[in-house]
Amino acid sequence: MQFLYLIISLLVVVADQGLKSFIINNYSVGEVHQIIPSILSFNYLQNNGAAWNILTGQMWLFYIISTVAIIICLYFLFNKKYKNPLFDAGISLVLGGIIGNFIDRLHLKYVIDMLQVDFMHFNIFNIADSAITVGVILVFIYLIFFDEGDHKNA
Repeated sequence: MQFLYLIISLLVVVADQGLKSFIINNYSVGEVHQIIPSILSFNYLQNNGAAWNILTGQMWLFYIISTVAIIICLYFLFNKKYKNPLFDAGISLVLGGIIGNFIDRLHLKYVIDMLQVDFMHFNIFNIADSAITVGVILVFIYLIFFDEGDHKNA
């Protein structure tokens, strides 16, 4: 069953890297194009920090954090003690997102961001960031609503 969750992680990485490749090949840094009027635009940015540009230029720290986070995700994904479809789906999304941004950091020394929500003020992000966010939400939902019941039944 872990194979299915690794496929989810792989799909996140492929989608993330595919869109980033499209943006690099078709946009200049700072170029903005509306995709869905008043909802979504592509805005090509190069981010050499973390979310909201914190810790700008600290690539060594991101290499360490990413490596540790990948190991932790794989541990939870392959540990039979933590078997729940919601939890595993969340972990697989987080894993794919971490790998997607880690590839950028290793290869480019920055992360490509391009998704801009037009109807509210929000930082520009990418598919990997979205996968990490959704994955963390799924893990929290599991921990809040399902984890306690799993231990009672064990």
